[in-house]
Amino acid sequence: MARDDDLTSMTVSLPVAQKHYVKEQAIASGCSTPSEYIRRLIHADQKAREQEDLERKILEGLDSPTRQMTASDWQDLRATLKAKLGKRKKAQ
Repeated sequence: MARDDDLTSMTVSLPVAQKHYVKEQAIASGCSTPSEYIRRLIHADQKAREQEDLERKILEGLDSPTRQMTASDWQDLRATLKAKLGKRKKAQ
């Protein structure tokens, strides 16, 4: 989640019934505010879309032409992945 100093505001117009629903769901889900509840919903939507994107990419890979991997191919793949992981660790 975002840090408090990273937050900004946004005005959203809702029908009265939806406003009450959001407040009720915030309380029921243990959120301290309706804003926290909305952030959780958006975060869940983001995760679902990331999952869909990953699944789409996997299916594209499965449908792509194949060839036999050589020892050199595997070595190159390992080196590329190690380099990417190294960059991630440095960024953290």
